[in-house]
Amino acid sequence: MQKTAQAEQIDRAQNDRTQHMLTAPALPLLLKMASPNAVAFLVQAGVSMTEVWYVGQLGTISLAAMALMFPWLMLMQMLANGAFGGAVTGAVARALGSGRTDEAERLIWHALSIALVAGLSFLVLVLVALEPLLSLMSDDPAVLGEARRYALILFSGCPLLWSMALLSSIFRGMGNMRFPAMLMVLGAMVQIPLSGTLILGWFGVPSMGISGAAVSVILVAFLSTCASLYALRRAHSPLRLRLDKLRLEGRLFRLIMKVALPSALSPIATVTTISGTNVLAGAYGVAALAGYGIGSRIEFLVIPVVFGLGVAMNALVGVNLGAGQLKRAVRIGWVGGATAATITGTAGLLLAAFPDLWAGIFSDDPETLAAARSYLRYAAPFFALQGLGLSLFFASQGAGTVTWPVIATFLRLFVSIGLGALAVYVFEWPLFTVFLATGIGMLVYGLVTAASLKLGVWDKMSAPT
Repeated sequence: MQKTAQAEQIDRAQNDRTQHMLTAPALPLLLKMASPNAVAFLVQAGVSMTEVWYVGQLGTISLAAMALMFPWLMLMQMLANGAFGGAVTGAVARALGSGRTDEAERLIWHALSIALVAGLSFLVLVLVALEPLLSLMSDDPAVLGEARRYALILFSGCPLLWSMALLSSIFRGMGNMRFPAMLMVLGAMVQIPLSGTLILGWFGVPSMGISGAAVSVILVAFLSTCASLYALRRAHSPLRLRLDKLRLEGRLFRLIMKVALPSALSPIATVTTISGTNVLAGAYGVAALAGYGIGSRIEFLVIPVVFGLGVAMNALVGVNLGAGQLKRAVRIGWVGGATAATITGTAGLLLAAFPDLWAGIFSDDPETLAAARSYLRYAAPFFALQGLGLSLFFASQGAGTVTWPVIATFLRLFVSIGLGALAVYVFEWPLFTVFLATGIGMLVYGLVTAASLKLGVWDKMSAPT
């Protein structure tokens, strides 16, 4: 009887949370839900920046090697947290919004199955494609050797990284943004000193170079995955990982994959854009490549804020469309998009005006600094449009339709790399024109994504599914 009463209390708490997501004023609710994730992703971005600083102490070769692997790491994180994780969050939120708690619990097992298969598949992809891609991006043997060692260690942990991401997405689909945020902050507290120890050889530990950063990431992913599984098994969890819900169904896989698969095209296009820009910047030398790596890393500080806001938009749009509240869902999209554009735009203009606030942290090499400053001056002013487009991409996952955000991402790719290639190989213009092309691509991305919402692409998704 006591267990039954406890279960009823947990159900009431989840129902109250869902009702709050359906009725509370949009902007305060968005900010309240986004704040834990935004803080956590900023902390995680701080980890990434700290690791770049650590690697910067090893020299320009190591910085360039990490810049080569950065698009691959970004691709995996965007696929796991953004494409597939966002699809899981939206599916859970829509199920809860329409009162299908049993389905939401069965989605946990489907998400874990996808994490295992996707993680192993990404590892195989890396093993097959690593050498051909490295040969395209650089011809410096020292840079290639460093990049190869880092990649083989890091991506061996793919299944753990995917499991960590999709388990966090389950909690976000419930509207619980605090638990995954807490895990990220605690993980950062472990990873920062651990990375420094392994990369630079603190406390008498032999230095592993940039490979130490990869080992640190895998260990933190293991700890976070274990903590999430434990939380979902506890009796007080609104959605529980129950053995009697382990019934894998094609319908529920399709529910996730119909959003995840097209969503996956977006990070692939984004990382292709970054990799292509790596190639274009590399045409100007190793220092230009390293400088671009430093400059583009600012997206890891700006995007986490958008991601924190975007996952809240995903859950809110999903719950409201699951309950048939189309107008409220669209309003949440516009409010969240405007907020993201304001935050990223302000940061971008500040960095464009004062690039040394960022570039000067990571290197004192004059040529590397000049390239990093150039990226910030010519690309950062367009961050507002990048923030707008990315936030609406996450909101569209909650709506269950991502066709136009994906099209916008490919348009960004074609514009950025197309214009950049013309600048490098046809007109032989200076490096800054490559970075300006990157900014124009962001402009196209934001405007096309916003136009799709304005034209009503969410309308047909308003009925509960």
